[in-house]
Amino acid sequence: MKIPSLLLLATVALAPLSAVADELLVKFDGGIGVDPVSTATTPNIVRGVQPPGLAWAIADLKAEVMVDGRIKADGRGLVFAGGNTIGTALAVTPTGGTTASLKVFATLICENVPTFVQRNTNLAGVPLAANGDFTIDDVLSPPPPRSSCATPVLLIRSTAGGLNWFAAGIQKFDDNH
Repeated sequence: MKIPSLLLLATVALAPLSAVADELLVKFDGGIGVDPVSTATTPNIVRGVQPPGLAWAIADLKAEVMVDGRIKADGRGLVFAGGNTIGTALAVTPTGGTTASLKVFATLICENVPTFVQRNTNLAGVPLAANGDFTIDDVLSPPPPRSSCATPVLLIRSTAGGLNWFAAGIQKFDDNH
């Protein structure tokens, strides 16, 4: 009789932990592409993260971040918003050709004043399709604060060069809006 009681006690004790792991921290529905400058001469730096040299647009972005740091993000149409490769996610090679070798990763920043903590998915990134589609299913490191992420910013960033941000998520506050 003691073994079943211990199993029941262990199950009851672990139940809150699994419930917390499934708890939603923040949700994003929609995205904003990057304009590399916010004024004629000032780079569009977001919480310490630099923009790329060219403008990008994103057709759609949906993401959910759980309190344990798991993140699922689905992006559609992350493409150049100008230049010879407008409307594609094709990178220009040194010889003038194009390639679809860009990769992206996600960064969640909860702080709205320095010091900013960049909670990243795997920096190796996921491939960005020629049409700009991507899917991220990963875990943020370091994990987000369990208590709150009151002013979250979700950035989609390139693995190349300066790890610039290409798009930002639009926070969804509830299902009614």
